[in-house]
Amino acid sequence: MRRVVRWTLNTTLGLVWFVVALGLVSGQENGPVDWWRLGPALALVVVFTVLFLRVTKAILDRRYAKRELIAGAVIALVVAVVGPGAPTSWSFVAFAWLSIAAIGVRVRTAWILSIATLAVMGPLNGYQMIVFTAEADSATRAGILVGSFAYTALMCATLPWANRLWVWIWRIAEEAHEGREAQARLAVAEERLRFARDLHDLVGHQLSAIAVKSELAVRLGGDTPASAEMAEVRGLARTALRELREAVKGYRQLDLTAELASVRGVLEAAGIACDLKLPYREAPGDTAPVFAWVVREAVTNVLRHSTATTCEITLRLTSEETILEVRNNGVQKDAVKNGEGSGLAGLAERLGAVGGKLTAEPDRKGGFVLRAAAPAAREPALAGRS
Repeated sequence: MRRVVRWTLNTTLGLVWFVVALGLVSGQENGPVDWWRLGPALALVVVFTVLFLRVTKAILDRRYAKRELIAGAVIALVVAVVGPGAPTSWSFVAFAWLSIAAIGVRVRTAWILSIATLAVMGPLNGYQMIVFTAEADSATRAGILVGSFAYTALMCATLPWANRLWVWIWRIAEEAHEGREAQARLAVAEERLRFARDLHDLVGHQLSAIAVKSELAVRLGGDTPASAEMAEVRGLARTALRELREAVKGYRQLDLTAELASVRGVLEAAGIACDLKLPYREAPGDTAPVFAWVVREAVTNVLRHSTATTCEITLRLTSEETILEVRNNGVQKDAVKNGEGSGLAGLAERLGAVGGKLTAEPDRKGGFVLRAAAPAAREPALAGRS
């Protein structure tokens, strides 16, 4: 779907060159071409092509290439003024610019861009059409002016929304795919927790019973070979129980992705709008379970100690550290006064185990920010010491 959207957006660029070439061919009937105008106009269209490709790449990367779009708008306007021949062919550059400038912005902004383009290109095309058809009679020129304005209005009303539709379909498909993956990861996490619980309750109980019974047998048997064998059974049972608990502890580690999906549903069910700002790649393996506990405790505090209506969870991965921020618009007064009740001390200990740190404090906007930071990668020596 991403490839289809990329080719669809770039098809508009192909239409630019087709319409320009068609205008040059039709303009030859009106006399020789003004090369001093054609050369710069074609050079600017080449530059516009490069900018257009960079903007479409940014769109697929979920960025808004503001500088490229500003430069493209200037080039489109200059081309519409300088380009020789039929004005409607060179003005298509501006319509192509609008078709990508209206992507990645709000609907209101897209309408403003469309109306602004119509307000600029409509009179400009009309004036140039008057110059271009100077030898025609007044009735013909009036019809051409009406047709030129209708053409401009049609381009401004269709091209932006057609491309926005394709990008919207692609993002819906991407979100559906990510939703299926998140659902699968959540199902795996739930199964891991169920398996760990059953393993601990069933096998752990039996091993504990074996250890207790063997201890009793050693005491009752006295100093005999059978007592020595039972002592060995007791040691094996205790070792197996310890290893079982370590394995269960690993299975019970939280999954960060599943936890984020879970807390989002809990917050939205409580009437709190949740905004997740996540990178394309996942957090490192040693910090992800710790950050999952941070997310769970932070959201619990939001529900218990705040009057928040919005909650923003941001995860940033840099070359030096991994940062998690949970920000809400309701100050958690109880959490600030009583750190033990909020569980912040326990979170700080968990982060300290991976070389990280935790801060929690109100911000200047009447909200509360909990920030957890951990090194992106630990050195083997440090890991060994911890």
